[in-house]
Amino acid sequence: MMNNKIKTAVFPVAGLGSRFLPATKVTPKEMLPIVDKPLIQYAVEEAAEAGITKMIFVTGRNKRSIEDHFDTAYELEAELALKSKEDLLKIASSVVPNGCEFVCVRQSAALGLGHAVRCAKSAVFDEDFAVLLVDDLIKGPVGATAQLISARGNSDRAVIGLEAIEPHQTEAYGVVAVKEKLDEHVIVSDLVEKPQSDAAPSNLGVVGRYILPNSIFDAIDSLGSGSGGEIQLTDALAVLAKREGVLGVPLTGLRFDCGSKLGFVMANVAMGLEHPEIGIKFASYLRSIAP
Repeated sequence: MMNNKIKTAVFPVAGLGSRFLPATKVTPKEMLPIVDKPLIQYAVEEAAEAGITKMIFVTGRNKRSIEDHFDTAYELEAELALKSKEDLLKIASSVVPNGCEFVCVRQSAALGLGHAVRCAKSAVFDEDFAVLLVDDLIKGPVGATAQLISARGNSDRAVIGLEAIEPHQTEAYGVVAVKEKLDEHVIVSDLVEKPQSDAAPSNLGVVGRYILPNSIFDAIDSLGSGSGGEIQLTDALAVLAKREGVLGVPLTGLRFDCGSKLGFVMANVAMGLEHPEIGIKFASYLRSIAP
């Protein structure tokens, strides 16, 4: 049964998206479309499907369009209603999941993922919460966040999403040290941020889904600034892992790294092939240009 204690999700979306310039010069990377839906909407829908009702966006400058996207567009909806475009009206009005509220807090400087999460403390209050990194689009029959909540059960520990990685990939991931293997999960005793392959403690990398106890804020506050003055969430999780153990959950589903151009294009292809309006014609087109 789904654990309903997790009702709040944090979305760190303050990054500049510089790898996608010039597209992201004035448009947030999170608002770039995967077919006809902005990337961030996939993450919000995943959270809502897991029973989360409070969405907290940790934003920066030039991110106003994210806030506007999850607001009611009165003029647009009135125009669509006037022209009897009921299908488009349904799409526009369904962007905001039923029963959800949206809160925006500002990250004034890019000081790492741990700092971004810390910025949400005043909006999280004393609750445990989920963190979703929008760059990771995870496609599967059960949403990644729902998988973590289910695995956590009635415990109060931190839970992190994992995937098996190749040795040459370790420098792009936080990598976990495994204390104990359970049937489908692992108990994590430590995390190392972007180790070289010969120093990686395992082949399990952390992906952008977390369920965090409220004590993560104390763990973040106990850290000093790292390289470049940044505060890393991995380091705060390592504090919890050494103290009480962190539950690691290998996620099922296909993950697209939409923080990279290749991953972004791959996600568009995969979602395009399944799109009810264009999927069949798109598949035919891809076959026609295949070498």
